[in-house]
Amino acid sequence: MSNFLQLIAELIIILIAAKLAGYLSTRLKQPSVFGELLVGVLLGPSLLDITHLGFVTDSHLGDVIFEFGEIGVLLLMFLAGLELHIKDLTKNTRAALSAGVIGVIVPVGSGLLFGELLGLDFNHSLFLGLTLGATSVSISAQVLIELKVLRSKVGLGLLGAAVFDDILVILLLSTAVAFFSGGGTFLDILMVFVKMVVFLALAAAFGIWVLPRITRLTAKLNISQGLSTMALVVLLSYGLAAELLGGMAAITGAFMAGLMFSRTPEKSSVESSLHSMSYALFVPIFFVSIGLNVNLRELGMDSIWIFLAISAIAILGKVLGAGSGALLARYTLRESLQMGIGMVSRGEVGLIIANIGVSEGYLSNEMLTIIVGMVLVTTLVTPPLLRWSFKQPDKPAEKPSPQAEIDTRESL
Repeated sequence: MSNFLQLIAELIIILIAAKLAGYLSTRLKQPSVFGELLVGVLLGPSLLDITHLGFVTDSHLGDVIFEFGEIGVLLLMFLAGLELHIKDLTKNTRAALSAGVIGVIVPVGSGLLFGELLGLDFNHSLFLGLTLGATSVSISAQVLIELKVLRSKVGLGLLGAAVFDDILVILLLSTAVAFFSGGGTFLDILMVFVKMVVFLALAAAFGIWVLPRITRLTAKLNISQGLSTMALVVLLSYGLAAELLGGMAAITGAFMAGLMFSRTPEKSSVESSLHSMSYALFVPIFFVSIGLNVNLRELGMDSIWIFLAISAIAILGKVLGAGSGALLARYTLRESLQMGIGMVSRGEVGLIIANIGVSEGYLSNEMLTIIVGMVLVTTLVTPPLLRWSFKQPDKPAEKPSPQAEIDTRESL
C-alpha cells in the first residue's frame, strides 16, 4: 500500500471514530470534544496505536496527521475570533474584566508554583500554568441555556469573562514563546516587545482599513467560493506573520484574523463556509491527534497523584480566581460561586497551549497526558456543579424572551 493510501486509510479511521465518539458524547450531555479527545487516547499508543498498525510502513505518517491537526488549530482560533461579540461585554464589563483576569492569574500562578515544587524549570512550569489558565464556557453556556439564565447577570458576565480570559491567555502564551525564543539581554527583551507591537499594529490597521475593502471586492467577483478562499489566505497569512514578524504564536495571528473578519458584513458567509470545512475535517483531526500523543501506559503511581493535584488546582483555581473577581465587581457570594464554577471547564485553548508546549519542548509527553486527563475531568464536573449552584437562587431567574434566546444561541 502506498504512503498516500495509508494516509487515506488513517483519515477514514480518525474521522469516523471522531464523529461517532462526538455523537455518543453529546448523547451523554457532554460536549463533542470530550468524545473526540477520549477516542484519540484509545486510538493512540494507550490502546490501538493506529499509526503503527500492520499496514503502516510510512514513518512520517504521524507527522502528516499532526500537520493536518495544526491547520485545524488555526481554523479553530480563527472561528473563535470570528464569534466574538463585543456588545455583550458592555453590559457587565467590570465583572467580566475582573473575573476573566483574576480567573487567569490564580490558576496560572498556582500551576507555575506547583511546577516549581515538582522540580521543573521555569519554562516548563510556566507552560503548565498557562494550560490551566484557559477556559471553555461552551459547556457552561449550554447548561445556562437549559436553566434559562444565560441572559441573566451571571450568564452575561460569564460570556464576557471568557472573552477576556482567552485573550489574556493567548497574549501570555505569545509573550512566553517570544521570550523563550529570544535572548536574555535588555535589548533582546525590548526587541521582543517591539516586534509584537509592530505586528499587532499592522494586523489591526490592515484589518480595519484594508480587509473590508478586499472582502467587498472579492464578494462581487464571479469566483467559486472566492470569499472562503480569501478568508483562508488571510488567516494563514496572519498566522505566518505572527510567527515571522511578531515572534508570536501562529494561533494569535489566526485569532486576530477572526477578530478582524468579525467586523465585516461578509462575516456570516465566511463563518458558514469555514465552519463546515473545519469541523468536517481539520478540527476533529486536531482533537484526535492530541489523544494520539497520549500514552497512559507511561503513567506510574507518581503520575497519578500529580494528575489529581493538577485537576484540583484547575478546579479550585477558577472557582477562587473568577469567583473573587466577581466579588470585587459586587456580585453576591452565590453569584460569584456560580461565575467561578462556570469558568472551570477547560477546552480548546488549553489543549492548543499544551500541544505547542510539547512541540517546542516545554512540556513532556507524560505531562501532556496529565493535562488531557485534567481537561476531561473539568469537562465532566462542570455541568453538575453548575446545576447545583443554581438550585436555590437568591431570586427567580430571569426568563429570556424568545428573540433573546435565539440571539444567544446564535452568539454561541
